[in-house]
Parts: sequence; structure tokens; C-alpha cells
Amino acid sequence: MTEQIQTKLEAGKARLVSEPVARPAVRRHQVETDRNFELPSALFALTVGCYLGFLGIMLASFSAPMLAIPMVIFAGFVLAGFGVPAIWVRLKDNASMPMSLGRFKLEGIMTHTGRCSARDASVQMLLLPVLVVVWGCAIAVIAAFVI
Repeated sequence: MTEQIQTKLEAGKARLVSEPVARPAVRRHQVETDRNFELPSALFALTVGCYLGFLGIMLASFSAPMLAIPMVIFAGFVLAGFGVPAIWVRLKDNASMPMSLGRFKLEGIMTHTGRCSARDASVQMLLLPVLVVVWGCAIAVIAAFVI
């Protein structure tokens, strides 16, 4: 694979060429990204409300002074997890805006597998957060009967 170039130069089998001329750098434009998925902000607010509701149920069910700090940390993670993308949507050069609830109800949303009605998209988006709240209620009821 590697071999001395000097022997090829002496035998006349190699040639030296000048270095290639560097082309000027092409300025790349910012790719337009849709950071809000065109979903209404109310759906994200309901999602945050469900997760914070779960934490509230857990705090009320298992209220102990030593759980205050972890619950505040968990709430901070939930708020940061949804707050940072909310800030991204409001950036200066972001052209995409969230869809209004009225337009969302009329048009639905386009997904990878086709158009999805507003009801179906809302169910898909809120299914897990609502199940988490129901799970928290079930845990609270079980704990109330056991303890």
C-alpha cells in the first residue's frame, strides 16, 4: 500500500502536480424547520398540565417533607422539557407558527401516513399524558386502601 515516492520519481512513473485551487466557500442558508409541528399551543399546555397534575397527585397522596425537593425537581424538568421548545418557536427568524384551534379543527394535520383529523391527532398526542394521570390516580387509590 505504501511505497517510497522517490523510486517512482526516479523511474519516471510519478509526476508532481500543483495543489488544487480552493473554491470559495458557499454560504449555506438556514434550513427552515418546523419547531412546533403545526399543533396548537393548547395541546402542549394540556400535556404539561397532565404531567404536572400527575406530580400533584403524587405529592398529595404521598405527602412527606422529604418528597418536596424531588417533586420540585421533577416539575422543573417538565417545565424545562416543554419550555425550551416553546422558546424555540418564538425565536426571531422562525417563520413557522402554531396552528390556531379553529383551523386545526377544520383542516386537521398532515402526518407521515396521511391527513389526520383534529380529534384523532389530539387523541394520539394526549393519550400518554392522560394515561399517566389515570395511573397516578390508581396508585393513589391503591395507596389509600393499603396504608
